[in-house]
Amino acid sequence: MGNGGWGGAIDYQSLGYALARGYAASATDDGHEGPGGAFVLGDPEKFIDFAYRSEHEMTIKAKAIIRSFYGRDPRYSYWDGCSGGGREGLLQAYRYPDEFDGIIAGDPATFRRNAWALWLANKSFKDPADYIPPSKYPMIHQAVLDACDTIDGLKDGLIDDPTRCRFDPVVLECKEGDAPSCLTARQVQTARAILSPAVTHSGQEIFPRLEPGTELRWGRLAGGPEPAGLFLDYFKYVVFRDPHWDWRSFDLERDAALSSEIDKDTIALNADLTPFAHHGGKLLLYHGWADQQVAPGATVELYDAMVKGSSDPLPAWVRLYMAPGMAHCTGGEGPDTFDKLSALEQWVEQGKAPNQIIASHNTNGKIDRTRPLCPYPQVARYQGTGSPDEAANFICKSPQPGEQ
Repeated sequence: MGNGGWGGAIDYQSLGYALARGYAASATDDGHEGPGGAFVLGDPEKFIDFAYRSEHEMTIKAKAIIRSFYGRDPRYSYWDGCSGGGREGLLQAYRYPDEFDGIIAGDPATFRRNAWALWLANKSFKDPADYIPPSKYPMIHQAVLDACDTIDGLKDGLIDDPTRCRFDPVVLECKEGDAPSCLTARQVQTARAILSPAVTHSGQEIFPRLEPGTELRWGRLAGGPEPAGLFLDYFKYVVFRDPHWDWRSFDLERDAALSSEIDKDTIALNADLTPFAHHGGKLLLYHGWADQQVAPGATVELYDAMVKGSSDPLPAWVRLYMAPGMAHCTGGEGPDTFDKLSALEQWVEQGKAPNQIIASHNTNGKIDRTRPLCPYPQVARYQGTGSPDEAANFICKSPQPGEQ
């Protein structure tokens, strides 16, 4: 099982899930104890432990224990992780391609997003006049839905493909003064920044935008008064090695380049997983379109790079499933619960790549909507009859010309 954030603890809940499915299960604290990134200061080897070495050592030891206890090797070895755990799975596939038969990597938290997060902090709350109070989030979200909910032909409170949403927050600008139902001119610029990629003065895109549909959860990146330690600690302890470094001094062009230089391929994701594919490994990627913490476009970019590096337009070893309305790893207005492990098992053990995965949404413990998740770039389209809350009334199909 993968870890999340900066690690520092064993995820026993994930271990329990794997055990309940009949697996021998292992997890790691990523080589240190306690939250945050301060553990790296003065000990750069610990950053390597965090990035990939602790997960590799965990796997080696787990397989040795299985061999000793059961008298044989495991029949199949799988990785399952989201966010930091998604990134960890991809790094294991890249560095140790024969280690796993199948990898589930959800919402992979590439460290490129830390530069984006600090750029956004400087845009959205460095100056109090730029700050959008959370009380305005529902108003902005409703305006986005009014503009883009029906672009897929169905009014259901979800933006099926937010890349097709062309919402400009200027429509919410106050006519005079400030009010709960509108945005000041400065707040309009903040909203535009949140819904735009981080781009340097030279035109280089550092990280994609938060997608329309995330507005109810903007506080994670734009809530202030300080950037979340999850993002800030990377520049404090890894890049500048100064616990007193001031995030207000961040410069996107200079500091993003510096972080890439310092990283030296330690934790950066690489799309060339050819050895993993040749080993017979299968990679199941997924990402919520309404992810408020890791821009989903980053995973689409990664998948597109994997496809570009393959001779097959739909490589047999990798699939990406984008979940409309799903927040970071879980939650949100869209179906966010789906059996990824069974899909991977069928793919690896029976050679049947999942042509769809049924996801569900529940309220107060009761399922109130199901929807198929389709292999990207396919999308789920309502067939025109029956309840739009039932997956059986949708079909996976390729986008129409002009669609993403």
